[in-house]
Amino acid sequence: MTKDKNQLKPRSKSYGKRRFNTTNLYKRYLIVCEGTKTEPQYFTHFKHPGVNIEILGTGKNTESLVNEAVERKGKGKYDQVWCVFDKDDFPEEQFENAIKQAKKEGLKVAYSNQSFELWYVLHFEYLHTPIARKSYIEKLEHYLNITYTKNNPDMFSHLQKYISTAIDNADKLLMEYPDSHPEKDDPSTTVHKLVIELLKDKEKHKFK
Repeated sequence: MTKDKNQLKPRSKSYGKRRFNTTNLYKRYLIVCEGTKTEPQYFTHFKHPGVNIEILGTGKNTESLVNEAVERKGKGKYDQVWCVFDKDDFPEEQFENAIKQAKKEGLKVAYSNQSFELWYVLHFEYLHTPIARKSYIEKLEHYLNITYTKNNPDMFSHLQKYISTAIDNADKLLMEYPDSHPEKDDPSTTVHKLVIELLKDKEKHKFK
């Protein structure tokens, strides 16, 4: 009987240790967005029990947004910190400097040139020529048969089944610019890189 008890002890410790360490498998994301509604509402749909995703809509842009992300990073423990912002009408130099600053600080960037709605359009077509930002909206209204609003909470559900197409189109679009200059590469986006990371972890921690 003594031998049996001794055999049970290490098994009990091992089991307890395994249970404790499973929490370390879960990643913590901080996503700092330029928009206060559009981007935060979209990325909220990637939340699930296996991954901690903190989303902040700042109303700030380019360099000021990166500074905010750096400050937030210093206050918490995150596996990945992402900055999400658009080129819009900001000067090329300002947009370029923001991306360089983010990378220097160890942050990742999900940028769009010109706007976040490009990512939405790529769910339906391979758009590889520059168009006015208002034309993004016209295309979305055509494809979705709705009146587009930037704070529409249902956009993710409208787009979800086309997400693989959007990722392929966004990746293909980046290959159009072998000598990458995000501030000049219109249209282009790296939002899909963030989406891939979030989908990867969602699949890894899928609960059945």
